[in-house]
Amino acid sequence: MQWADFLANEAATNSLSPEQTAAFVERLKTENSGKSEAKLASELNIGAAAFKKRMTKVYDKFAQSYPELANSESRGKLEKLRACLTAKYNGGQDFGVSAQSNAAQPTIKEIHQNIPPAVPFEKFVGREAELEKLHQQLQTSRQVAIVAVAGMGGVGKTELATQYAKQHLQNYQGGVCWLSAQGIDVGIQILRFAELKFKLIAPDDWELADRLRYCWQNWQKGDVLLVFDDVTDYKKQVQRYLPSESPRFKVLLTTRLGFDRTLPQLRLDVLKPLAAMKLLKSLVDRERLKSEPWVARKICKFLGYLPLALELVGRYLDTMPDLSLEKMLKRLEKKRLEHEAIAKANPLMRYEYGVAEAFALSWEQLDENAQDIGSSLSLYALADIPLYFETIEDDEQQEVWEKAIADLLELHLLQRQTRGIYQLHPLLRQFFQTKLDKSSNADEVKTVFVAQMVEIARQISERPTRDWIKKVAFFIPHLAEVADNLTAYISDEDLIFIFRGLGWFYQGQGLHEKAEPWLQECVKVIENRLSSKHYYFSVSLNNLANLYKDQGRYNEAESTYKQALELWKYLSVSSDIDFPIILDNLAGLYYFKGKYSDAELLYFQALEIFTSVLGNENLYVANTLNNLAVLYDIQQHYGKAETLYGQVLEMRKRLQGENHPDFAQSLNNLAAFYESQGHYIEAETLYRRALKLRKSLQGKNHPDFAQILNNLGHLHNSQERYSYAESLLKKALEIRKRLHGENHPDVAQSLNSLATVYMYTRRYDEAKPLLQKALELRKLLLPKNHPDIATSLNNLAGLYSSTGLYSKAEPLYLQALEILELTLGVGHSRTMTIRENYEIFIKKAYG
Repeated sequence: MQWADFLANEAATNSLSPEQTAAFVERLKTENSGKSEAKLASELNIGAAAFKKRMTKVYDKFAQSYPELANSESRGKLEKLRACLTAKYNGGQDFGVSAQSNAAQPTIKEIHQNIPPAVPFEKFVGREAELEKLHQQLQTSRQVAIVAVAGMGGVGKTELATQYAKQHLQNYQGGVCWLSAQGIDVGIQILRFAELKFKLIAPDDWELADRLRYCWQNWQKGDVLLVFDDVTDYKKQVQRYLPSESPRFKVLLTTRLGFDRTLPQLRLDVLKPLAAMKLLKSLVDRERLKSEPWVARKICKFLGYLPLALELVGRYLDTMPDLSLEKMLKRLEKKRLEHEAIAKANPLMRYEYGVAEAFALSWEQLDENAQDIGSSLSLYALADIPLYFETIEDDEQQEVWEKAIADLLELHLLQRQTRGIYQLHPLLRQFFQTKLDKSSNADEVKTVFVAQMVEIARQISERPTRDWIKKVAFFIPHLAEVADNLTAYISDEDLIFIFRGLGWFYQGQGLHEKAEPWLQECVKVIENRLSSKHYYFSVSLNNLANLYKDQGRYNEAESTYKQALELWKYLSVSSDIDFPIILDNLAGLYYFKGKYSDAELLYFQALEIFTSVLGNENLYVANTLNNLAVLYDIQQHYGKAETLYGQVLEMRKRLQGENHPDFAQSLNNLAAFYESQGHYIEAETLYRRALKLRKSLQGKNHPDFAQILNNLGHLHNSQERYSYAESLLKKALEIRKRLHGENHPDVAQSLNSLATVYMYTRRYDEAKPLLQKALELRKLLLPKNHPDIATSLNNLAGLYSSTGLYSKAEPLYLQALEILELTLGVGHSRTMTIRENYEIFIKKAYG
C-alpha cells in the first residue's frame, strides 16, 4: 500500500472530516516534510490560521490512539504523529507507547483493491453530504445505486464512487473490487481479481456461475465492496453475478439509468453554486478568480454547475493564464458545447469524454420519437417546462409522448420537478438545440411550438384573475423565449399576441415596470415588420397608452392615444370595435386629467359605435356606461349616475356573472356613490362585497384591492371610526408603494387619505409631511389644474389653519378655489365645500 493511501485509510479510521483529511494528508506527505504550515495552507487555498485549526483537530482525534500526543508541543506533536504512523505503516511498533500498548498494536495488512486513480481529497468538493449518506446506506442496505438526479453524464457518479472507495478502504478488509460494466464480461473481471489478489483459481471446466460461486465462498474474510461502474442493464451486467445473500458483501452501482424503488438509490445532482466555485478555485489560480469573481460565478451558472464541464473549463483556463474570465465566458456563450474547452476530453483527466460526448452516450439509447421530442423541448426557455399529456386529444400521440418522456427521464436527460412540470439542464438544452438545428424538420417543429405559445398568449386578458395568473405563470418564460428568439416563426396575424400577452400578464398584477418593455417591444416589432400604417400598430399603441395611464404618466398616455387614433384616418372603422375602444380609453384619461367635457364627448362617440356594431347588450357598452356613470357622479348629475351604475351592475351580472372583476368594480363604484350621498350602511355593505371578491379573484397584492381598501378606509373616517380607517389606509398605502413605487397618483391618494385621519384626530405633526408629499406628487404627476391638486391644497391649508399658520393657509385656499372653479365650475359640490372652508378660515383668522 502506498503511503498516501495509508494516510487516507488512517483519516477514515479516525473519523477525520474532508477538510481535516486534506490538511492531514498534505502535512504528512514525505515531500512536504520541510514545508511550513503557511506554504501548505496556500497550496490548499486556505489561510494559515484555518490550516492550524484543522491540524489541531487532527491531533486531538489521533490522541485517542496515541495518548502521548496530548502532552506534546505543536511541532513535537507533528513529529510524534509521523513516527507513530510510520511505525504502523512498516508493520513495526510505536516506540513511544507502553509495552502493554505495543502488544495490542495490530500489524497492518494489505487490503486488496483495484480502485481507479482519484482526484486529491482537497479537489473533490461539494459532495461531503453524499459521501456520508452513501456510507450510511451501504451499512444498512445490501445494494446502493448512485443515480444522477440531473441524469446526464459528467455529474460525477464515478468520481463519487472512487472517492468513497478510497476514503473508506479501511472499512472493507475483504477488499474492494472495481468492475467496469462496459468492459469485458463482468464475471471474467471478478475471476481475474480473485485470482490476482487471493490466488483463487476455480477449475476451467466449470460453468461461469459455479466458478463465481467458488470465489465468493472462498473470498478473503471481512466486509467486501463490489463496485459496478456505468451500469446500463442491471439484470445482465449486475444481478447474474452477485454473490449469495451475505451481509459482508456491499454492492455499489453507478448508472445513468433510474432503477425502480426496490433498489435503494442515492440520486446525485449537480453541484451547489458555492461548491462549483470551490471546484473552480481548485483548478484556477485563486488571485485570477478574485479579480473577476462575478464572471466566475456566471461561468459556473452557464455550465449548469456540472462537475465535468467545470473541470474541463478550469483545466482549460489553467493552460491559458492570460485569458480573462470575461473573454472565456463570451466564447462559451458564442460556441457553447462546440468550444474546445468542453467539447473534448482533457488528457489530464481520467474521464474519457467531453460534455457533448458524454451526453451523446445517453442520446444514442433513445428511439427516434424520444429524440424528436427531446430536441423539441430545447425550444422552451431555461425554466420549468409544463407538459400536460391529458390535453393531447389523439390517444396514440399521447402514448408516444408519455413513452418518450419516460425514456428521457430514465436516462436522466430530463428532470421531473412535480406532476406535469419538468426541467432541462442548461448544457443538455444546448445539446438538444444542436440536434434540432441539424434535423430536416427543424422549421416545422419551431412553427408548431410557436403556434402553441401564441394560443396561450391569446387567452391572457387585460385583467387576469389570480387563478388564471397561476395557471399561465409556468408558460410566461416560454412566451418570452418566443418573443426574444423565435419571432420569425410567428405569422403576421399572430404577431401582436405574444407581446401583448406578456405585457398584460404583468400589467394585470400591477407590475408595470415589467409590463412596459413588452408593450414597447410590441410597437417596435409591428412597425418593423408590418409598418406604422397597419391596424395592429394602432392597437399596440393603445395598449401602451393604457399602461402609461395606469402609471400616472398622463401626458405620455395622451400623445400615444392620439397617435393611435390618427392611424384610423387611413382605416375603415365601420365594422371594427378597436377604434371606439381607443376613444373610450382616451375619454378615461381626460376624466383623470379633469377635462370632463372632452371626456363626455368621447364616451358618447364610443357608445354610438359600440351599439351600432354590437347592439345594446355587450361588455363594451357596459364598460362605457360605467365610465359615464363615474363622470356624471363627479359632475353631480346624481340621478343619471345612479341609474347608470345600477344598469351596468345588472348587465355585467347577466353577461359575466357575479364572480368577475368587472362585477367587483361595479359594486365598488355604487358603494362610492352611496357614500357620497351619506348612505354609509349601504356603502359599507357593497365595499365589503367588492373587497371579498377582489381578494378571491386577484389577491391582496393588486391595485384594485388597494383601491377598495382606501375607499373603505375613507368611509370609516367619515363615520369617525378612526382606528379602523387608519389601519385600512396604511395597508392600502403599503400595497401601492410596493406595486407602483413612491411616485404614483394612487400613492398620493393614499397619503392624502391617511393624513386626513391624522387631521381629524389632531395629530398634525404626522399629517403635515404626508400632505406635503401628496401635494408634491400631484403637482409632479398631474396637469397643473387637476382637481386632485386642489384637494391637496385645501387639506394642507386646513392643517395650517388648525395650527395657527394663517399666512400660509390663505394662498393655498385661493389656489384650490381657482383650480376647481376653472375645471368643475362654481356650482360644483367640491368647489362649494372649499369655498365654505375658506369662509370659515376668514372668520377665524380675521374675526
